[in-house]
Amino acid sequence: MSAHEMSLEFIAGIFAAMVVALLYWLFRRKVIPFLKQRKTLKGKEDKSFEHDTIPLRYFDFKELERATENFSQDCLLGSGAFGNVYKGTFDLEGTLAIKRARSESFSSVDEFRNEVRLLSAVRHRNLIRLVGYCEEPEQDGAKILVYEYVPNGSLLEYIMGSRMSLTWRLRVKIAIGAARGIAYLHEEVKPSIIHRDIKPSNILLGEGFEAKVSDFGLVKSGPTGDQSHVSSQIKGTPGYLDPAYCSSFHLTKFSDVYSFGVILLQLVSARPVVDSTKKQSNQHIIDWARPSIKKGSVEEIIDANLLCQSEPCNMEVMLKMGQLALRCVVEEPKHRPTMTQVCQELEQALYSADSFNRNKQSSKGFFTPIGLSQQSPKSETRGSVESYDCSQSFVSIDGVGFQKFHVDMDSFSFKSTDLRCLENNSISIDMERI
Repeated sequence: MSAHEMSLEFIAGIFAAMVVALLYWLFRRKVIPFLKQRKTLKGKEDKSFEHDTIPLRYFDFKELERATENFSQDCLLGSGAFGNVYKGTFDLEGTLAIKRARSESFSSVDEFRNEVRLLSAVRHRNLIRLVGYCEEPEQDGAKILVYEYVPNGSLLEYIMGSRMSLTWRLRVKIAIGAARGIAYLHEEVKPSIIHRDIKPSNILLGEGFEAKVSDFGLVKSGPTGDQSHVSSQIKGTPGYLDPAYCSSFHLTKFSDVYSFGVILLQLVSARPVVDSTKKQSNQHIIDWARPSIKKGSVEEIIDANLLCQSEPCNMEVMLKMGQLALRCVVEEPKHRPTMTQVCQELEQALYSADSFNRNKQSSKGFFTPIGLSQQSPKSETRGSVESYDCSQSFVSIDGVGFQKFHVDMDSFSFKSTDLRCLENNSISIDMERI
């Protein structure tokens, strides 16, 4: 055999060994763990749920430790009454959210298994998806739920200003998405599910800012048959808790409707549910907003950030949202709308606004952007101040009246971060009516 042939055989042998090693590594690290962990939840039969056979990924505790760097603070996404939520990175699934329950969160293993069964039964684009679970008694009784990871945080972060300000249209779409998810729990899952902890921090925003209702740690099966309610200990978040539920211990689907009504008011005003910084300390948002909404003056409570965005705020839609919110929080639960009705009214409000805009643009034949509106004769006496043709010419913030004008500000800049939203070539601003 020539030296050349021996050299080729040697190279071929090395190559074959590398291929075999690679296949072995893939089989050991990827295929075997995947096949071993594709289990369905086993335990005592629970006939109250129809989908016990839905497969869930079983996660080994050590695998979760590796994915979260031993549940380090660097991977911590948030914490609540149920436990801590960590960001975990996996070879096959990518990034997931790992919710590790506190030891007192479940009174028994059966309670944990029943919750997993319940959560595995729900599948909706506006509900956070349960991917799998971990239950290992030898690891201090570890009970862990693994969910899909949602990249844009919670609605609370946007309402409270720690992230960008949402447009009026996006706020309505988020409300519609969340309403759809809750309506699915109330009316399409059998038996129905009452969330009990609807609040902005439990509405997560996906990659396209679609709403995903999360945190099912307090969920409870709703009434069945001829029952009007289920009796339950009071659980939830102060400010969002239904007063009727708190006084009677009678939990109904309308308790979630009440909580959602509070969120609608926050979407309109970007105000905390209870604001202790104002003159009237500890005033609930419902008591604060009700007078202005009842007289049709939503401009008195509107989030000021909505007034300095490229798309003019649709005050009519915001008023409809506020009026719907007040119907959601009426004292008598049976007089509140269902979540399906809430969703339909929000959809109709958005559809009507879009139809009006389409008809308006088609009648003009073209779209006139902000800053190119026709100059009014009156503007000649005001120098650079022109009247701006806007459907909403008057607003009021905290009781102070403001008249809208159109101002060219090519040479102005602001040092204040609160006023930098006004640094456009030509924008609409509000000047106090005298």
